[in-house]
Amino acid sequence: MEAATHARACRKRKFTTRSGAVLQFTELGFGGAPLGNLYRPLTEKEARATLDAAWTAGCRYYDTAPLYGLGLSETRFNGFLRAKPRESYLLSTKVGRLLELCAPDRRSRQNMFFETPSRREALDYSYDGVMRSLEFSFERLGVDRVDIVYAHAIDVFTHGGKEASDARIGEFMEGGYKALLKLRESGAIKAFGAGVNEWEAAETLARSGDFDIFLLAGRYTLLEQEALQSFLPYCVEKNIGVVVGAPFNSGILATGPKRGAFYNYAPAPEAVLERVRRIESVCKAHEVKLAEAALRLPLSHPAIVCVIPGGQKAGEVRRNAQMLGARIPSALWRALKAEGLLRADAPTPH
Repeated sequence: MEAATHARACRKRKFTTRSGAVLQFTELGFGGAPLGNLYRPLTEKEARATLDAAWTAGCRYYDTAPLYGLGLSETRFNGFLRAKPRESYLLSTKVGRLLELCAPDRRSRQNMFFETPSRREALDYSYDGVMRSLEFSFERLGVDRVDIVYAHAIDVFTHGGKEASDARIGEFMEGGYKALLKLRESGAIKAFGAGVNEWEAAETLARSGDFDIFLLAGRYTLLEQEALQSFLPYCVEKNIGVVVGAPFNSGILATGPKRGAFYNYAPAPEAVLERVRRIESVCKAHEVKLAEAALRLPLSHPAIVCVIPGGQKAGEVRRNAQMLGARIPSALWRALKAEGLLRADAPTPH
C-alpha cells in the first residue's frame, strides 16, 4: 500500500513552457504557507520533519512566497533544499510584496502567521519591485534560481474591490510583467504566471499577456468548478498550465462540515456547510472519504499539472499522499453530477 501511495504521489506530469523548457511536476506538490507558522507556530524540528515527509512521499514541486510567515517559509526551505540535487525538484516563489523591517507590534498578518520575523509587507508590482523581491527570495531560499515565479494575489479577494484589483493588475503589466518576461527570455527563470484566489483575475491576466502557468487557490475544487466557464478552457486552448492550490478550500473539504470548519481562510457560512454535508453524504454512500475525492478531482482536468494541499505536520503530508492513491469508483462522480453537486462538464477520473 505504501509503495502504491508513493507511486501515485510521484507520478510525473510534463509541461512545456512558452520558452520551450520542460517542467516535470509531480501530481502531489507541497505548499509552503504552513511553514510560515500559518494559524499556529511550528518548531524548526517540526518544520523539517514536515518537509522530509513531503520528500519521502514523492513530492518534487515546492511552492512558497515572501508573505508566508514574512520570510519564514522561504528561510525554512533553505537548509532542506541545500542538500538536494538542484535538478531533482521544481521550486516556485512569488513577487508583489516586499518585506520591511518594523517594530514587533507592527508586523503584518499577526492573526494569520504566528511568531514570525518583525516585518511589514509593502505591495510593489513594479519592475524594480519584482527584481528586488526575487533577489531577497534567493537569499532567504539559499538558491541561485527558481523555476517559476508567480505575481502574488492580484485579485479582488486580496485588494478589496475590482477597481483596486484592476489598478494592481495595471501596475504589474506595466512593470513587473516586463521584468518576468526579461527573466524568462534570459533563462533566469523557466516560467512565470500569477498565484491568485479568483479564476476571473487569472483569466484577465491570461488574456493580457504571455503567461505560462497559474496557481489557482481554492477555485477549482470538489466544492466549486466555476472556472470551467471560460478560464480552464482558455488554458487548454493556449497551453497554459494550472496548479491547484487549496484543494480543500482552506480546510472544509478535509475536515468535513464540522462547526468552525474553514472556507476561504474564515469560518464557513451555513450555505457552504450544507453543500459540503450533501457532498460528504454521497461520498460516504460510495465508501469514499470526502478528502480523497477532493484531492483527486482537480487532476482530471487536462490543464492541471499538480495539486498542492497544505500540511503543517508530517502526518498530514503522509495522509495527503495516501489519499491521492485511494481507489475511487466512477459511480461516485456520476452520483455527484446527478445530485447537482458537481458540474456536468467537469472531467472526472477514469
